[in-house]
Amino acid sequence: MAMPVGQLAIDEYGNPFIIVEEQSKKKRLKGIDAHKANILAAKAIAESVRSSMGPKGMDKMVVGPDGDVTVTNDGATILEKMDVNHQIAKLLVELSKSQDDEIGDGTTGIVVMAGAMLDQSMALIEKGIHPLRIATGFEKACEVAVKRVEAIARQVDIMKDDKAALRKAACTALGSKVVSSRQEQLAKISVEAVLSVADLGRRDVNFDLIKVEGKVGGKLEDSCLINGIIVDKDFSHPQMPKIVKDARMAILTCPFEPPKPKTKHKLDIRSAEDYKKLYENEQQYFRDQIKALQKCGANLVICQWGFDDEANHLLYQNKLPAVRWVGGVELELIAIATGGRIVPRFEELTPEKLGKAGTVKEVTFGTTKEQMLVIEDCANSKAVTVLVRGGNQMVVDEAKRCLHDANCCVRNLIRDPRVVPGGGASEMAANLAVVEASDCEQTMDQYSMRAFAAALDAIPMALAENSGLSAIGEMAAMKAKQKNTQNAWHGVDCMQAGETDMWEQNVYESCASKCNQLRLATQVVKMILKIDDVITSAERLTGSEPRAPVLAVPVNRPLHGTPAMVDRLAWQGRCS
Repeated sequence: MAMPVGQLAIDEYGNPFIIVEEQSKKKRLKGIDAHKANILAAKAIAESVRSSMGPKGMDKMVVGPDGDVTVTNDGATILEKMDVNHQIAKLLVELSKSQDDEIGDGTTGIVVMAGAMLDQSMALIEKGIHPLRIATGFEKACEVAVKRVEAIARQVDIMKDDKAALRKAACTALGSKVVSSRQEQLAKISVEAVLSVADLGRRDVNFDLIKVEGKVGGKLEDSCLINGIIVDKDFSHPQMPKIVKDARMAILTCPFEPPKPKTKHKLDIRSAEDYKKLYENEQQYFRDQIKALQKCGANLVICQWGFDDEANHLLYQNKLPAVRWVGGVELELIAIATGGRIVPRFEELTPEKLGKAGTVKEVTFGTTKEQMLVIEDCANSKAVTVLVRGGNQMVVDEAKRCLHDANCCVRNLIRDPRVVPGGGASEMAANLAVVEASDCEQTMDQYSMRAFAAALDAIPMALAENSGLSAIGEMAAMKAKQKNTQNAWHGVDCMQAGETDMWEQNVYESCASKCNQLRLATQVVKMILKIDDVITSAERLTGSEPRAPVLAVPVNRPLHGTPAMVDRLAWQGRCS
């Protein structure tokens, strides 16, 4: 006889019994119902970002819970800002985030691809094919697709023709963004910024050395690259010089004031002489600190903490320009760029620890007198800043996100200088290869492989739809052209340039990005297909507090006796 589900307990007489949880309000989906619910939730997420794909994709406006508005067509940003409650839908949000963290581009395409795979798998499940067989077929098809994509990839010389390949790849990443009207200028800025901090020997790029600073006002074309650091601060005294040439800066993390006791203290001053002594002692601290700065040869002070008007006045009198309240991250970037050391105590200041820069100047923006400090001609140029301008904060934020995508695209090409075609050409080439491989497959997996091939068509169809073209007609024409010419670089001509060869149109992306998309999407789809039972607890459904067990059922003997006896057993269950 099957035992009831619950917790086994022993009463005071040694009799075992089962504590049965309340099951009436629990929701449970099993089998094909669970698969359908999961697939529909994932498809809803994929459909929400499908229309933002490609150079003619639409933007999305996401209004946050606090009323903050984000306008973007970056897939990872849209999904991150959306309020998603369904657990399977959250998997696709995390899929987009992992693509953004690993590659930086292709966040929309990977979600659309995963949604199309799940849509195709639904039809196979309804035919009676087991979900695990579908997942196995998808894995086989994924390997075929990745091999085909790697086969059509072309090696590029990233430094040839004034880094033309890097600029073209960055333009492809920026082509679908709000800033596409200035993609050439921003692509050039992105390439120069990444190459300034890249370690070409190790083929690696440290993005921490690229600071992207935004300032509202001005036009998008006013954005520029500065070989140095921009700090959103100004000199602490309005009469300090606005330009410091041949700067030797002391970078301090100690406060510019007398030391304070760590514990509570009380100081009684009973006469004017005592007050004068205290004042003189305080002034001596300031004088010693300024002497330490002058002795080491510093002509500019950058401090992490603030200082009062008295210290500010003394610095001005001694012709020592100063900047206060500089953030820790900015302080580290300044130290890296200028070759200086961050000094925690005035006693440790030495000439060797000073940072060196050609010019430090205060720049004023617009009519509102907003100032920023620009540190240029640094001793170590391995730290750069991109200053982004825009008409409002939304444009500035979106331009920052676009530059991040372009920087990642350039970084990927430095790591692996192979490119594959855009415009859905890679997916169509992979589709033809998977269909051909499925014809040779003798097991039931051939159905799954054909479904995978059909899912790959979702990318070129979405690109054609968003560009106002006939999706099926355009895709069929391009597949025929690829097969007839044996050239896998023919894709959807989204820009209506009259040329379908993506190499001629300079529309290509990193091979690593495309292969990562295929593999990650297949892994997540496989994970979703393996879920066949969804149990939602009563607390999750009602939002109430956890319920106590309501009934204790003795084991191997019927429940009998008075209601009071049953209540006693239930009470024992709660206590246990």
